[in-house]
Amino acid sequence: MEKANKDNLYHYNQNLKDFANANRKEMTKAEACIWKYLLSRKQMMGFAFRRQRPVLNYIADFMCKELMLIIEIDGITHQWENVSKNDKIRTQMLEEIGFTIIRFNDDEVLSDIKNVNQTICFYIEEYLAKTTPNPRQRGTLDA
Repeated sequence: MEKANKDNLYHYNQNLKDFANANRKEMTKAEACIWKYLLSRKQMMGFAFRRQRPVLNYIADFMCKELMLIIEIDGITHQWENVSKNDKIRTQMLEEIGFTIIRFNDDEVLSDIKNVNQTICFYIEEYLAKTTPNPRQRGTLDA
């Protein structure tokens, strides 16, 4: 499958738009917490995140196109075997089109938001280190 990019609208799925809009209005407590304190209004190191974004046949809890990052907040049902199995398939599909997936459970977000913040910041710093070209050093010549 083709990698996600702005030309294919990051595999935006128009058919899930109404469902995603409904999810945006009914966020879980953990989703509301991470949105309010970390991800809304470009709080996360200046990067824009979108809530409940339809990608392929899934709705990503939070997505940043610039970083090719999806953040998922998993409730207790994600511990069930069938849901966990579906999560693995979903992660694999999203990774195949170029996204990185970071998962947190509800308890992590609600009781340790500082660590959640550090984890996301670490990912962004690593991403920027890989994608930002090093400036030419002063006084060196290119051969």
